[in-house]
Amino acid sequence: MTFKSSAGNTILGKAEFDVNNDGRRTTQSEISHSLVMNRRLTVVDSPGWLYIHTLQDTSEMDKLEIENSMYLCPPGPHAVLLVIKLSSAVNAAELRSVQEHMSLFREEIWKHTIVLFTRGDWLGVKSVEERVESEEGLQWLVNRCENRYHVLNNKDHSDKTQVKELLEKIEEMWAGNENPYYEVDLSRAAEIEAKKEAGDKKTKRMKKIRETQSRVLKELIEDKRQPITDIRIVLIGQKYSGKSTARDMILLDRRFDTKLLISQMKKDDQDQRRTTTCVKHEGSFDEVKVTVVETPGWFRDSTPPDWIKAEVSHSVSMCAPGPHVFLLVVPVLRSFTEKDLKDLLEVLMQFTDRVWRHCMVLFTCGDWLNERPVEDYITREGRYIQELLERCGNRYHVLRYFNSEEFAPTKELFQKIIDLVTRNKGCFTSNDKQRKLQILPRQKTLTEEEWDRREQQLIERMMKALEKEPEEQTVPSVRIARSMSEGPNMSGDVASEYGSISEFGIRRAHGLVSDWLMNRVRPSEISSGIGSSVCSSAAYMEVTEEVPSHMAEKIINK
Repeated sequence: MTFKSSAGNTILGKAEFDVNNDGRRTTQSEISHSLVMNRRLTVVDSPGWLYIHTLQDTSEMDKLEIENSMYLCPPGPHAVLLVIKLSSAVNAAELRSVQEHMSLFREEIWKHTIVLFTRGDWLGVKSVEERVESEEGLQWLVNRCENRYHVLNNKDHSDKTQVKELLEKIEEMWAGNENPYYEVDLSRAAEIEAKKEAGDKKTKRMKKIRETQSRVLKELIEDKRQPITDIRIVLIGQKYSGKSTARDMILLDRRFDTKLLISQMKKDDQDQRRTTTCVKHEGSFDEVKVTVVETPGWFRDSTPPDWIKAEVSHSVSMCAPGPHVFLLVVPVLRSFTEKDLKDLLEVLMQFTDRVWRHCMVLFTCGDWLNERPVEDYITREGRYIQELLERCGNRYHVLRYFNSEEFAPTKELFQKIIDLVTRNKGCFTSNDKQRKLQILPRQKTLTEEEWDRREQQLIERMMKALEKEPEEQTVPSVRIARSMSEGPNMSGDVASEYGSISEFGIRRAHGLVSDWLMNRVRPSEISSGIGSSVCSSAAYMEVTEEVPSHMAEKIINK
């Protein structure tokens, strides 16, 4: 992942681009300048693609950054250096990957492209010509570039001739072209810049909304927290999505090499069902017992077979009485397509819709993003990943393997799981038990499940209301559409009821809801000793409308 950056530093004669050995990579195009052999050089280090990925596999975020690299040195680059490691074989899949990613640009790009072989030290006594002739993939690339290629040894900075010869080859190439540089489409450049700005704006807004929702949710459930002695987790995802890596990080088994995960992503036709059953693992974290059930994955280019669905169903009974959370594993180093969404929906279809209350998206391979927030991936990847997140109540977490603090990724994940358990008041069970609650005389009988459902709906409506918060904080014009006797709007469209939802608007809405609830409760019919929380009381307050009283008090306290 660092070979392009190393080549850029060798050409510039100085360490301009970040090069490290911990698996991190360039995620955004970077530009640098230097005076080399009386020539002013501009070098752009662009993000790369995973060598086994088709263009469809590459995320929208990465494709946009790769394309944008051409527009950083207008009116266009004199040379495009296609970096290939001499130590790696170029098979049919990798050749296809190169062809498809180069198709992001016009056909003329090949007239300005030179194959730049790195790891020249790997050749030993063998010549580069012998290496090229030994492999059809390399021959095709060199021929496609009209026999233009060069070798760099990035470990030998004392050899100045290798850069001199490269510059001479570039000058010879542009002298032979009708146009000395690859002319970029300036209208496309403006379009890409507008996309990047819009994406950055969405990312910033998304992060702000999630932080506000997290703060509000924490206040709503704070007094419901109970000591947790165990956490039960089920991991669901495709093959090579990072489930095993996530499992071991959760159980703190060992640190991981991202390159190992990437190398395993190649499809093994000889072993299509390597893991055919659920595997249960146990460990502990901060004196809490942790059970992780890893379900078998399916290949991305196939539909989850029935035996996969059966194993996912079996996973629930393997962590009786049921899992606290289903972690839906999605690697951020590739795209998330409509098929990916449909596959996950199909696997979970065997459960009731209640399962989504216990789901969270777990983004793996987070170091592919380097320092970029995962929201960059979410906002740019588009509708299908966003639909999955919406079904999961916008709950997600990203695992970064090379975190400076040893257990930081796991600690944060466990806190999110504990918040989810507190909100759901327990775990997921496949049999829908209807536990009756004691209700005052002359009241219709409601199940605890029904109370929980209504409480969840109220929380979800509040979370959605926060998403409607305007981009610019302004003091809203609050309009009360109903009298207090009619009750507040419970449709979930809080913005239409109270105007734009700002912090001031949220407080006002809380006050309206709480006043209405207090006015609608019949104090004369409340027995002594009744608690304020539905889930912890021995008896229950009668409320004539469908709002649990403990939710009302939490709203009052906001």
